[in-house]
Amino acid sequence: MSEPLDRTRRYFLGHCTGISLGAMALSRLLHQSNASPNTPASLSLKSGGVGVRATAHRARARRVIFLTQSGGPSQLELFDEKPGLSTWAGKELPESVRRGQRLTTMTANQKQLVMPSRTQFLTHGQCGARVGEWLPHIGAISDHVCFVKSIHTDQINHAPAMTQFLTGHQIPGRPSMGAWVSYGLGSENQNLPEYLVLISKMQRPSDQPLYDHYWGSGFLPSQYQGVKLRNARDPVLYLRDPEGLPTQLRRGMLNGLSELNSMRLTETGDPEIATRIRQYEMAFRMQTSIPDLIDLSDEPSEIFELYGPDSRRPGSYAANCILARRLAERGVRFIQLFHPDWDHHSRLSSWCTARCRDTDRPSAALIIDLQRRGLLEDTLVIWGGEFGRGVAGQGDWTSPDAGRDHHPRSFTVWLAGGGIKPGFTHGTTDDFSYNVAENPVHVRDLHATVLHQLGIDHEQLTYRFQGLDFRLTGVEPSQIVQSILA
Repeated sequence: MSEPLDRTRRYFLGHCTGISLGAMALSRLLHQSNASPNTPASLSLKSGGVGVRATAHRARARRVIFLTQSGGPSQLELFDEKPGLSTWAGKELPESVRRGQRLTTMTANQKQLVMPSRTQFLTHGQCGARVGEWLPHIGAISDHVCFVKSIHTDQINHAPAMTQFLTGHQIPGRPSMGAWVSYGLGSENQNLPEYLVLISKMQRPSDQPLYDHYWGSGFLPSQYQGVKLRNARDPVLYLRDPEGLPTQLRRGMLNGLSELNSMRLTETGDPEIATRIRQYEMAFRMQTSIPDLIDLSDEPSEIFELYGPDSRRPGSYAANCILARRLAERGVRFIQLFHPDWDHHSRLSSWCTARCRDTDRPSAALIIDLQRRGLLEDTLVIWGGEFGRGVAGQGDWTSPDAGRDHHPRSFTVWLAGGGIKPGFTHGTTDDFSYNVAENPVHVRDLHATVLHQLGIDHEQLTYRFQGLDFRLTGVEPSQIVQSILA
């Protein structure tokens, strides 16, 4: 049961005298300008309107760039070399390996015939990482990268797997990781949202949907949801003023609207009204900050050369990687790129190479660019999809048109910067890249580790909703992957 209106903190603040909203806002801004994310302190978090305390440790990262590869990249071709599969080519996967594990309806009725990797692996860097030849640029930066080859998840289909990968739960309605981070830490830039999303503009149609709840705020206040930048004339809808509306007039309209909303907030204590006030002000500031952000004319030619020729095409993954670096420079807390079309049930050899061409050079360039600017040390970069691909060929495994089905039991994610151990590999899989053999990492463990690097105890970052204290990592066991921390 909710508290009576006259006992809530909002009601008290709305009716007490001698305290103005402006004074409280100024106090908050002064606190933000003086706070250092690397200073051990007691982190104050808000949980459903009830103040809680979480012990904050020294943060190694101040921001996250999540390079989300939607569809399930094949670890067998890219990161998890299994040369012994050549002796199993065309033979049925042993039951001792499969252990009755679930298959999708697309391959459940066909024989599970082993298809060896369609690519060669090359040795890179002083760390000796073995990376598939389709990713030469990522291989070249392997001394800066930590490969986690033992990630596993519970879901075998795209929507629930991606939902769990990003929100910690397979059913829509929970806050995304970016929303949790935004809620817990706030922004270092008052002119941009704490959480921004960029989706690649594909050169061919993709039938894989990207749902808004992937970057949604769930039951958190809506101010923490990701703001999607569109690949269009208006990157954010309804941001541009109508023709003939001068800035001064718009400012006056917002001032009047803010007064009306503040009066209503005082009467009802509805947190969504406070969010609305904030979002109107944010939109006004974004009218100048967003055009400056997306205008790449001030980038030198060597930057476009570093990220590759596709970086000059607005909306491309490469151009979005440049925007990600620009957002990191501006203090945006959580930046997420989505690149779809990794769902290769057929034509693996041609379609997977195409996605590698899209993402390989720009991903590596982003790491190099961040390092040159001194940003990689406190920026945590994550690359990965919702699951991997299975060892059995889908269709005729001998055909160039063969593909691979979904595989949640083991796949690879790589991380760089933000206090993660560089040039390191964590975890192994069995000889078929089917089951985790050593050092398993559930997606919940990945979430716990990301929050840890940001200075947050994942067990203490909670929000009370419908009588329960929710958290990103849920109630099932999860742990920080200590061995990958520098």
